Amino acid sequence: MADTPRFSLSATVLDAPDARELAAFYRRLLNWRVKEDQPDWVMLAPPEGGAGLSFQTEPHFTPPRWPSTPDEQQMMLHLDIEVDDLPAAEARATSLGATTADFQPQDDVRVLLDPAGHPFCLFTNPPAADD
Repeated sequence: MADTPRFSLSATVLDAPDARELAAFYRRLLNWRVKEDQPDWVMLAPPEGGAGLSFQTEPHFTPPRWPSTPDEQQMMLHLDIEVDDLPAAEARATSLGATTADFQPQDDVRVLLDPAGHPFCLFTNPPAADD
């Protein structure tokens, strides 16, 4: 049996009209550090380690449509971000430049759009039930 090469997810990459601008938004939102900073490429790393987020400048970037429609750019992915206080987290995200999406499919999740138009979700996990 042939050896299987090692695979390790390094980061999820988001395209944006300005990589540094979008990276700055997520750096402030997540309180992550900048691991790499180039003119058209920025990588953020979480303080506890693990996969990060990277951003690359794409001059022809078209923001995805939320909710999706058949004739417009559809989202390829979205970020799920767990928070401990949903209203406070939504207020913080919007103060940093996010926009709350008009369409909200769930009461316990908030869909927001980052400054480049990528949808992301804020959610809380309910406390575990005692047995």
